[in-house]
Amino acid sequence: MDKKASIGLALGGGAVLGAAHVGVLHALDELAIEVHALSGTSIGSFIASLRAFGMGWREIENIALDLDWLDLSGLTLSQFGLLSNKKFGRIVRKLLGKRRIEEASVPLAIVATDIGSGEKIVLKQGDVAEAVMASSCIPAVFKPVEIGERMLVDGVLMENVPLSPLLELGRRPFVCVDLMGSHIFRKPDNIVDLLLNAFYSTLKATTAMQTEEADLKIELDLGAFSLVDTRQVPQLIETGYRDSLPLLRQLKDDGNS
Repeated sequence: MDKKASIGLALGGGAVLGAAHVGVLHALDELAIEVHALSGTSIGSFIASLRAFGMGWREIENIALDLDWLDLSGLTLSQFGLLSNKKFGRIVRKLLGKRRIEEASVPLAIVATDIGSGEKIVLKQGDVAEAVMASSCIPAVFKPVEIGERMLVDGVLMENVPLSPLLELGRRPFVCVDLMGSHIFRKPDNIVDLLLNAFYSTLKATTAMQTEEADLKIELDLGAFSLVDTRQVPQLIETGYRDSLPLLRQLKDDGNS
């Protein structure tokens, strides 16, 4: 990495844990490391979009602190889900305007899942608010987001830490931020716990394989945090900053040696 440091950055999903991404952006800014490409899944697609359209970490921090993280949906009449996350889409449009992904100042890719075909979909064009909605659409909870002929849901099912869109650009180094890798497993007490453990086990193994080619994988120490407790947002931001700063500094130093 030369003195004008620049990386490709993949931001993973993890609900409220996504606030930690803001701390990573803070660390990048402090170290004067630029971002030449961005990819995101689920909440990572939201933070990546804000950054790709020119927002600095401090502005994104203010959004994260003010956001009502658990009020991003509304009731809907659909056989595919009880809720719609159109409200989330309206928030994105309010923040960015009616913008298209290809208009971003930094190349941006958003990962979703076509639940009708089982395919991973990488969105590099089209309405950015729709793309963020699709990438963040929890299946069976939210009504799928229809884009063209596709029914799209959360990208976590295919690639929670989306390195592959960055690999296509071929411009290293690539940095991945994993919010879920430090999940603390406990012996399940009921069927819900059992299913969650199965999900996390699969996610952990899949993410490990999918991020093997990253130059730096930042696995934030978020095991003690809840996916849904919004009171933790300030602490999550600080943890993202604290955990990522020394790793990013080392990456920069190694590139300049």
